[in-house]
Amino acid sequence: MCLVLVCDEPERVVATYQAPGRCPYCGGGVVAADVESAPRLCYVPLCFRIRRRFFCSLCSRRLVSLA
Repeated sequence: MCLVLVCDEPERVVATYQAPGRCPYCGGGVVAADVESAPRLCYVPLCFRIRRRFFCSLCSRRLVSLA
């Protein structure tokens, strides 16, 4: 018997905003992006999540929020 689980989590950027602060790596501006994701199991979406992620506008690094 063979059991194969097909899992993926496609992400889509819903909106972007200018965020206060500076990038600690290069000093560039910070952009906040609302990202919608839907984890799937065998191509069936389990739930929909919207998360806010922060990126640098110059070096394009993903920044981690501590809050």
